[in-house]
Amino acid sequence: MHTYFRTARHMGRGGWKGRGGWQQAEIPSADDAAAWFGGRLPEGWFTGDPEVTVDREEIVIVGELQPLSGEYADDAARAAAEDGRISRFREETRDERIEIARQAEHRYQRKVAWGASLGGTRHLFTTHSAPVMTRLRQPERLVLDTLVDAGVARSRSEALAWAVRLVGEHADSWLAELREAMTKVDDLRSQGPDLS
Repeated sequence: MHTYFRTARHMGRGGWKGRGGWQQAEIPSADDAAAWFGGRLPEGWFTGDPEVTVDREEIVIVGELQPLSGEYADDAARAAAEDGRISRFREETRDERIEIARQAEHRYQRKVAWGASLGGTRHLFTTHSAPVMTRLRQPERLVLDTLVDAGVARSRSEALAWAVRLVGEHADSWLAELREAMTKVDDLRSQGPDLS
């Protein structure tokens, strides 16, 4: 299992403001979150290090559960068993996950969400949905309204979320390159002279 960690810096913490430069937000760094969770989580929860993804509002921890040992008649039966095992993990670890999340939320000033994967099944538990304000010109609004009128989405907000997911799925390699470039800029900036 591979572990990856995207910090808020990589995901756009502070974001690009207009055509100007990079704006640093006033939230604590979460650069050490993967290490903190790796040390804080109980032994045996996951088969390896969990996948930790961070943005400026939320930290999501997803771990791989121990493989199933039984034989299953078909893929549908195996998927049902995986789903049941993830549900059991969610219930059995609820109180401890809440306490760990409380500590992490205090440390990093972000909401914490959990998830688990097993075989081909992956579930996220109660993730955070953050409002994002945007201004759209009429051509962009017409796109959203077309999606709503066609029944693809129930509202402009849902249509915009759908469009963002679609771009994320189809532009993943480009977004990865962009995050890498932003990391290099941050690294170079930190190596620059201290002008204070």
